[in-house]
Amino acid sequence: MADGRGAVLALPHLGNWDFAGAWLAQQQGYTVTVVAEPVEPPELFDWFVETRARLGMRVIPLGPSAGTEVLKAVRANEVVCLLADRDLTGDGIAVEFFGECTTLPGGPALVALRGGAPLLAAGCYFRGHGRHETHILPPVPAARSGRLRDDLARVTQDLAHRFEDLIRAAPTHWHLLQPNWPSDRGSDPAAARSGVG
Repeated sequence: MADGRGAVLALPHLGNWDFAGAWLAQQQGYTVTVVAEPVEPPELFDWFVETRARLGMRVIPLGPSAGTEVLKAVRANEVVCLLADRDLTGDGIAVEFFGECTTLPGGPALVALRGGAPLLAAGCYFRGHGRHETHILPPVPAARSGRLRDDLARVTQDLAHRFEDLIRAAPTHWHLLQPNWPSDRGSDPAAARSGVG
């Protein structure tokens, strides 16, 4: 943050990430921006946005302009938090994740590669008695070294391995409740992305 490049915290659905974002905003004074998946009904999404705003976070809805808004945020030296263990759009980057091929969103890697912000994998954990703990790992190497698509694949795979380490530390804290691998819906990856099968 002192370099003025912002930061990208990429997280799996592990523990209470909203608590960690609130701590960064309210206790540490950082400007925190998050991307959220619009959900139905719209009133529920509005409630998520309002709740996170009360916790000190600005919400960007996942959609066509989200990437541009996230790049603006890191260039404004903000902390951008991205849940990135689930490919919501079906056009993610192919990775090996816990021994099986799947796709993960390329957004965190793209922001780091294009925006120059450090990319840090982070995991949040429940510690009992109302306590929480967050681990932020050292930056993922995200310097350009070739074609953008190749760099995206390399950085996203590295991020997937770091997610594995964070999840292995407390697998019962991981609450990814949707299908995430092609084998979750059968053997046809196209069907898995489309929800058919």
